[in-house]
Amino acid sequence: MTAPVADAKTFTAADFRLRSGLVMPEVSIAYRTLGTLAPSRDNVVLVTHGNTSGPQMIDPGGMTGEGSWNELVGPGKPVDTNRYFAICPNMLGSSYGSTNAASIDPMTGKRYGPRFPDITVGDIVATQRALLDHLGIERLVAIVGPSYGGFQAFQWAVDYPNAMKGIAAVVTTPALTPERSDGNLVHLRATLSRDPNWNGGDYYDRGGVLESMIQIRIPTLKTYGIEARLRDTLSDPAAIEAAIREEAARWAEGFDANSLLILAKALDLSWTTTMSLLFLGAANYRITARDLDTMKNEFARLNVETSKNVLKVYQSRREAADSSSRRLPQLHAS
Repeated sequence: MTAPVADAKTFTAADFRLRSGLVMPEVSIAYRTLGTLAPSRDNVVLVTHGNTSGPQMIDPGGMTGEGSWNELVGPGKPVDTNRYFAICPNMLGSSYGSTNAASIDPMTGKRYGPRFPDITVGDIVATQRALLDHLGIERLVAIVGPSYGGFQAFQWAVDYPNAMKGIAAVVTTPALTPERSDGNLVHLRATLSRDPNWNGGDYYDRGGVLESMIQIRIPTLKTYGIEARLRDTLSDPAAIEAAIREEAARWAEGFDANSLLILAKALDLSWTTTMSLLFLGAANYRITARDLDTMKNEFARLNVETSKNVLKVYQSRREAADSSSRRLPQLHAS
């Protein structure tokens, strides 16, 4: 129900305080790196992954639900690892090596399960800041990430406005509206609760909820265009459906169902703080990082009106905010 990432490293922090005030006795963050860290430690690009992917998104030849970034991260590519040190941490609460609901709670000796504490995107970003501090990295060239990774990039710009030269928030929006995030949570809970093994989220010793996770995953893969990709090699509709189910099953075997709920709720809990900073004026003073590339229209999945409003905030500060769907620009340290 969780999957380790090849060549991943792990950072562990003790007594990690969440924004709620709750202190987690221990938090571990898995992360993947590419490139060489400069002696001055000033050539770092933080890559923040999407909702259901992980550090493997930057692996050469790797694939994730949101798509491999091996065309964007690597030697001679936009995030050129001949020049830059790319680091991609797995989000707190996710399923690729970081502390999540399947982890053992040091206080009880049992899995957290549905008792995993409520976290926010700010908490996720704070674990990344702690990781970078541990590595002696004070400032970043950029933070780049798609979808949920874009939420993290915006949160970085709010919480640590002087920590990076720029952000590249791709196919994203600063936050989902409460209506959208609540609807997502309701849908996920309804689907999972119908599984006979669900047991309120304590399913680890009951055989898991694999079939429910497959059924959740299939529509997501179709949304991201898997059918068009498979038609390049398959013509039989039944064979295409079988291939989609096979890919969905591979993901479901390695992703914990509770992680879906944890990360969806984190967005819900993050709306108030992020949007109040962006729209009540604080963003005019706190967001100082120059955008390298920002949102493009992600059809009905994104809150386009919110994105337009944020661009107006940036433009009022003469920041370079571009709502086109252009290719991620080449990054330059100077």
